[in-house]
Amino acid sequence: MNKVLILGAGTAGTMMANHLRRELSPEECEITILDRDNQHLYQPGLLFLPFGKYRKEDIVKKRDKFIPNGVEFRLAEVDRIDAGNNAVILDGGETLRYDLLVIATGSRIVPSECEGLEGEGWHRNIFDFYTLEGSAALGQFLSTWKGGRLVVHIKEMPIKCPVAPLEFAFLADSFFKERGMRNRVDITYVTPLSGAFTKPVASEMLGHMLSDRQITVVPDFDVERVDAAEQKVISYDGREVPYDLLVPIPTHMGDLIIARSGLGDELDFVPTDPETLQSKAHPNIFVIGDATNIQASKAGSVAHFESEVLTRNVLHQLNGEALEPIFDGHSNCFIESGGGKGMLIDFNSETEPLPGQFPIPGVGPLPLLRESRLNHWGKLAFRWVYWHLLLKGRPLPFITTTLSLKGKIIPDLKENQT
Repeated sequence: MNKVLILGAGTAGTMMANHLRRELSPEECEITILDRDNQHLYQPGLLFLPFGKYRKEDIVKKRDKFIPNGVEFRLAEVDRIDAGNNAVILDGGETLRYDLLVIATGSRIVPSECEGLEGEGWHRNIFDFYTLEGSAALGQFLSTWKGGRLVVHIKEMPIKCPVAPLEFAFLADSFFKERGMRNRVDITYVTPLSGAFTKPVASEMLGHMLSDRQITVVPDFDVERVDAAEQKVISYDGREVPYDLLVPIPTHMGDLIIARSGLGDELDFVPTDPETLQSKAHPNIFVIGDATNIQASKAGSVAHFESEVLTRNVLHQLNGEALEPIFDGHSNCFIESGGGKGMLIDFNSETEPLPGQFPIPGVGPLPLLRESRLNHWGKLAFRWVYWHLLLKGRPLPFITTTLSLKGKIIPDLKENQT
């Protein structure tokens, strides 16, 4: 009997447990999934927590509620992966053997990578919203804040859900307008990118949306340090951005398990084949979600599309068959833009977001690359989809694993040809 071990019972690991149990009977494959706690966090909800839109109980549930019957769920701290011996070593020394390992250990924020960020201002007037603790503390701060200079600052890429910092800026603008204090808040968006986003067309559109809301963008800002005493962010080229409230998106890195195992790159992400999701170093190790180093968005939708490809390749590997190199970096993201509106983008590694209709070509009902109230409601409805469909590995109607160009408006490039 084959033994499959999944490290991490977050979004990606839970989906894989459901997919694999559905495809492999308990008689032919023993599946075990490990995590250090039994608290599953709906990470997109962290964006809404500071503004009072969600409560903690809306975005936290027990992990074991979503683990299928026939899969062993173990609460354990992992010391390291001994890839050479096909084993995972737990704290305390217990050894778990595997025939195939799925690494779904996610990513973590590392504020210490930026000098001064974790100093005297941390969780006093400097707050992240990428953790439950940080998001909740920021909500408490905002509930009594009288206004001043709000700076949203990205340290470096990659980060989980690259549009989330933009969404935070849009929601902050809307929040302060609703409270009648927008004129007392100056919002600045500081980024190491040359624009608002990584894709040119979407970046231009999102940049206009920031400008329309009187949110100042400071591009190409490579931060050196944060001076918490003087309340300013300082770049390597000497530029300074002052703040009264700083909302940083710190450096993201892979789990410390990867570092202790010697399986990661300089950021502790696992070198992974971008099309098969197989480890580049070990053929019986596969990687999914934020744990990979592939050049795709670190977003929940990507993990969903990866899980469908990875399930097929795990089955091929167990059967001694050739893997399918078909993952294309597909991602789609709702972008909450405030004021009861949102935007939707659908793209992959080769094709940037395009206008059109989603998910049904010519019908929609969701417009792509355009603000609408329907997209806002789609963003809110996704929480139900996440808990009831996505985590359980169930298909999402009309949404394909790889990017479909049907229903999208492709620019005519002939006039640019020479």
